[in-house]
Amino acid sequence: MELLVAGENVEPRLLAEVSTAGHPPRVVGVYRRDALPRSEPRPVTLALWRVSDPGNVGTSIRTADAFGAAVALSPGCADPTGPKAVRASAGAIWRVPVAAAAPFDGSNTLSRGSKRVALVAHGGEPLPEVDLRGDVTLLLGAEREGLPDDVPREVEARIPIESESLNVAAAGAIALYEWRRQNA
Repeated sequence: MELLVAGENVEPRLLAEVSTAGHPPRVVGVYRRDALPRSEPRPVTLALWRVSDPGNVGTSIRTADAFGAAVALSPGCADPTGPKAVRASAGAIWRVPVAAAAPFDGSNTLSRGSKRVALVAHGGEPLPEVDLRGDVTLLLGAEREGLPDDVPREVEARIPIESESLNVAAAGAIALYEWRRQNA
């Protein structure tokens, strides 16, 4: 990726006018989508089903980066290159391969023949009791609707917690941590 060495000075009020952030930025970056990482198989993939909140998509990409995971997004997910998602990714968007729909149509373009584990709010085996060794695709549904029954999976797992449910980005982080723990 070619880095910009020199830039243009712009009046701060002009940056404030085009900014969607609460506090206007002092620097703006311009990039091409084709400069983002290409899809590549990784041992674990976080697959998001219709997660429409860009903050959750960006945070999931950031978490995936911490665990060496790829991310797959179904149709209906927030744009990972939108301003809020890019901010929430904290730069991880430049390191994590993000693909569209792959684990939801039955293909495994990001995870090499992986086990498909659906995280569910109710039922399912407790996550620490599920064998996550080896290549795994972790399937997470939208916070309200969850994961549809017709999305292919080998096992359903739940995070054993006291409350009703977790934010989807938090659930993904816990699942990736458990994957890492079992594969250490």
